[in-house]
Amino acid sequence: MTHSIQLLGISNAIVDVLAHVDQEFLDTIGAPLGSMTLIDEVQARDIYSKMGPATEMSGGSVANTIAGFANLGGSSAYIGKVRDDQLGDIFNHDMTSLGIDIRLEPATVGPATARSHVLISEDGQRTMQTYLGACLGLGLLDITETTVGAPKALLLEGYVWDIGEGPALAKQAAKIARANGTAVALSLSDSYCVERHRDAFNDFVKADANIVVADEDEIHALLGTDSMPAAIKELSTFDILFAVTRSEKGSVIVHGDTVVEQAAEKVDHVIDSTGAGDAYAAGFFYGWANDHSLSDCAQYGTHCATQVIQQVGARVEKGLLDDYQTG
Repeated sequence: MTHSIQLLGISNAIVDVLAHVDQEFLDTIGAPLGSMTLIDEVQARDIYSKMGPATEMSGGSVANTIAGFANLGGSSAYIGKVRDDQLGDIFNHDMTSLGIDIRLEPATVGPATARSHVLISEDGQRTMQTYLGACLGLGLLDITETTVGAPKALLLEGYVWDIGEGPALAKQAAKIARANGTAVALSLSDSYCVERHRDAFNDFVKADANIVVADEDEIHALLGTDSMPAAIKELSTFDILFAVTRSEKGSVIVHGDTVVEQAAEKVDHVIDSTGAGDAYAAGFFYGWANDHSLSDCAQYGTHCATQVIQQVGARVEKGLLDDYQTG
């Protein structure tokens, strides 16, 4: 099978609006320091109007991974729903500027483009006020043989299961993918998402997935385990490739009897850990898509995550692996 691209992502399309704020600003909008709160469109417009200078870029977990993958040199495409408004234009322009093929036209009716106001305080903590808006409109009609195509891998975001037609569109995407010889990958998103959809995720993993990317907490939530040795033992019974990040403990890749443990790289100062898992996935999939060893994939993922946690924002910089040598 000839694949048109290496990696296609399907996820919630969210614009990250990053700004530095003080405690007074957080008090004004009623946001507890370090919290993540879902807000409505009126609140989103109010916060946006009160913010000072901000950086706006495409965001959301799998969108971050797709953007990072593209910056590493991979060929990629993306399916997610935005509105034909200012932030929708920003999302699509940002992604296409990286060479990513956007498969859906913006919606002309309905809620505004989703955005996460990422409010960075003086001590580096993030307080997030998130409006989901248009991204929840992604539906079955958006998942067709034309929009999915024949990528080498399809990466689904766990948060898709929070969308009304999410479970059905995920199954439809997997069906199209299998018919085209595409590997189906699932990102578990966060442990609370796994807890909300544990049975559905387990069914999807057993019936449809070839690759699962997750952090340690998400894997424990999926399996009901409480230690990494117990989780590895359970994961080895699946005929699936698992890539599990463990923060300062590094990562583990499990594929049947093959277990690759990768130590974390030394970091003197963590500036922002948000997006580390997305960056790891970008490096991991870059190695996998280019037929590198699992050890190389783990090292690529680790190097990308290490760089991202030493900067503000979750974007893997262009060419990060160009001169990187695995050991």
